[in-house]
Amino acid sequence: MNSGAYQLYIHVKKDLRIKVGSLGICSFSASLYVYTGSAMKNLEQRIARHLAGAKKIHWHIDYLLSSRHTEIIKVRKYPSTERKECYYNQKIMKKKGAFVPVKGFGSSDCRVCKSHLVGII
Repeated sequence: MNSGAYQLYIHVKKDLRIKVGSLGICSFSASLYVYTGSAMKNLEQRIARHLAGAKKIHWHIDYLLSSRHTEIIKVRKYPSTERKECYYNQKIMKKKGAFVPVKGFGSSDCRVCKSHLVGII
């Protein structure tokens, strides 16, 4: 099965201020972040794209990952034929120390989650 949800565990090594598309200038403190996304086709290719170095900026997460001060340290895959990214995102949001760094990040089409990027202290 090559569809489902995924989570990228991202280490932001130092405080950052970067422009993130229509969200404008966003601040990210040095911390661990979890980005939850989905690919209902080509899950493996989507993850490989995120892991690749240089790429065309398309999604909010591309702006963050384009910084040399960020590193994907872990990837979790949840193969499925159903959209479950909000379910997995909400599980991360319930963890102690979880916070929303930028409202609407990666969730502009979501009516459930404040953000699909969650920081963890």
